[in-house]
Amino acid sequence: MSRPSRLANVLLVLALFISCSSWTVWSSSRCKHTNSEELRPHSVSITEFGAVGDGVTLNTKAFQNAIFYLNSFADKGGAKLFVPAGRWLTGSFDLISHLTLWLDSDAVILGSTDFKDWPVVDPLPSYGRGRELPGGRHKALIYGRNLTDVIITGNNGTIDGQGSSWWNSFWSKTLDYTRPHLVELMNSTGVLISNLTFLNSPFWTIHPVYCSQVTIRSVTIIAPLDSPNTDGIDPDSSDHVCIEDCYISTGDDLIAIKSGWDEYGISFGRPSRDIIINRLIGKTQTSAGIAIGSEMSGGVSDVHAENIHFFSSYNAIRIKTSPGRGGYVRNVYISNMTLSKVDIAIRFTGLYGDHPDDSFDPNALPVIERITIKDVTGEQIERAGLMEGIKEDHFMNICLFNITLNVSSRYPWNCSYVQGYSDLVSPKTCEPLKGRIFPEHCSDCYYLSSHLRSTSNEHRGKISPDMS
Repeated sequence: MSRPSRLANVLLVLALFISCSSWTVWSSSRCKHTNSEELRPHSVSITEFGAVGDGVTLNTKAFQNAIFYLNSFADKGGAKLFVPAGRWLTGSFDLISHLTLWLDSDAVILGSTDFKDWPVVDPLPSYGRGRELPGGRHKALIYGRNLTDVIITGNNGTIDGQGSSWWNSFWSKTLDYTRPHLVELMNSTGVLISNLTFLNSPFWTIHPVYCSQVTIRSVTIIAPLDSPNTDGIDPDSSDHVCIEDCYISTGDDLIAIKSGWDEYGISFGRPSRDIIINRLIGKTQTSAGIAIGSEMSGGVSDVHAENIHFFSSYNAIRIKTSPGRGGYVRNVYISNMTLSKVDIAIRFTGLYGDHPDDSFDPNALPVIERITIKDVTGEQIERAGLMEGIKEDHFMNICLFNITLNVSSRYPWNCSYVQGYSDLVSPKTCEPLKGRIFPEHCSDCYYLSSHLRSTSNEHRGKISPDMS
């Protein structure tokens, strides 16, 4: 690149900073954490209720009885249920408000391999049926609804769903009901999940649904890379969710933000919004590091993700939707992402997924708009982007800034039915995204911020000649 061209690109970044200086800055301080060390005035051990940690004895009754007893302290500052070292086999049990479930470092809660120990409950109203089969669904191993002030934490203890029997039943098509989650909290406020390892969930691992003020921090989530639908964390019709400092390696999306399925999600009408993801590391060989959808019919907005590292994965970022979904995905900002050995860095799919029944409205088209992805580097990337909107419903204001990917494909970008803008992107973007952000389109790009100042310094003297 000639010296004048290099200078022009540096000046472009500076101009972007100046002209877009009014863009909002979303501080990470918006993640407000519950103190996992909060002292509860009452504490009992699961062993006081007859539990045996030999990995064989079924302890469902012990967990249920302990929590029933601790409920009497809910209005007295709450209580703590301590799970010591051991292997504690159990079926599903329900949490209560003002409870801390604490696992010691060598404590392992094991999900029973007998499906009868996971009761069947009603489908979620925003889904209208079980996600896999019509009718009900198995209750999560650790479950709660209509709760306030719930903490699931410990000294890096483990919750193991022992999901292989469920996966085998899925593959052999012998399921009677939709598989259970490992942890599900419904209609709950003030939730903290931290300092634990989650293994081998039968289905989605951690599922906060219809919740508010949820923090998931410093957790490890692992399932075999070929295990079916073992999503890591799925905020669903929930708001003010903070996910940070997590490592996830599973057989499906590491994080999938959802808000209901087709006409049921539209009718229920509760969006997912104000989602913060910070310092996430992980891999998935079949799905995406961060996904939105495909069940997004109640709407998804104000998603902020930064400091991300995905490796040995299929997709890094993916938005999944379809005619019939309705709803919207808007105001999404993803920044400071490092990729290695990823098949497709950025993927939007406008024709994805099935429908709950034949009553969905094919004319209910989703609105996808104001998606900003910036400050991305990647090595050993097969394709930079596969961005497929809907013919009658283009995805709008997709903004890409400061992205450098080492791509092996001769056709790094494939775009259809999308519209947007880009600057400082290598390899060059597809035609629908080649409009420049500066100077006319700053206001069309969601949440580009004063980080541009540091970007201008980083690019002095090293801007690639094939950047758009």
